[in-house]
Amino acid sequence: MANTIRASVVQTCTAAYSLPETLEKLEKLARLAKERDGSQLAVFPEAFIGGYPKMSTFGAVVGDRTPEGRDEFVRYANAAIEIPSPAISRIEEISKQTGVFLVVGIIERDVGTLYCTAIFVDPVEGFIAKHRKLQPTGMERIIWGQATVQTKISATICWENYMPLLRTFYYSKGTQIYCAPTVDGRPAWQHTMTHIALEGRCFVLSSCQYAEEKDYPSDHAVLNSEKRDPSNVMIAGGSVIISPLGKVLAGPLRGGEGVLTAELDLDDVFRGKFDLDVTGHYARPDIFQLNVIGQ
Repeated sequence: MANTIRASVVQTCTAAYSLPETLEKLEKLARLAKERDGSQLAVFPEAFIGGYPKMSTFGAVVGDRTPEGRDEFVRYANAAIEIPSPAISRIEEISKQTGVFLVVGIIERDVGTLYCTAIFVDPVEGFIAKHRKLQPTGMERIIWGQATVQTKISATICWENYMPLLRTFYYSKGTQIYCAPTVDGRPAWQHTMTHIALEGRCFVLSSCQYAEEKDYPSDHAVLNSEKRDPSNVMIAGGSVIISPLGKVLAGPLRGGEGVLTAELDLDDVFRGKFDLDVTGHYARPDIFQLNVIGQ
């Protein structure tokens, strides 16, 4: 009996911080993955709901924050969603109607702090888990809080993928499908995803945003304010699906939004682990041990 699953990565972006329009995009693209490709799993990018404020400074410098930056943060916080909330209920309904298990990057608002979060939504059970980004990168630390490991389900967000101990934690839990929602559109990202697939002997599903200036509010910061152009690329995409032996099954997708789908033969995980299991027969627990606080 075939041990396969059809899985998609969705390359898209937030609709100018508009929650209703972004949820409409989520439904449209989830339906496309299901009806066109027969997908059972769809991974959406980092910060898809709530938005990734590329190029924003929020008026912050060392030792000072401007009133305008505080106002910008209010707008950003108002675009975030809470768990639970009507937005989460809508995502649950989309999952139920399409029959697609959804992994969705959101900006989560929890009292006075925002988190870059990935949620897991099952067609039958609804919202089942979330993972908050453990360590925001660079300027992200001004707007997002830190977190702890909250779930054993893998959705390693953007530069969390450069944290070897976090990867090892997920490998030790037997991750077969390693989700990597991101906004890193650099060509070098492809090497990182291939390395993780080979190292963990798992399928890697990396879903990246693709965004142009027109996808942001008209007053949003851009790379060159004197040469604004609606078609200027803000986030370059590069979504990809890679097998446990490093074969690219779909992508990388460049130049626009879209849905990539591949059939994953989960037996390939064990074909790969035949000669490499980094937390099993290829480990040296007599020398190295991983201690995860709270787990």
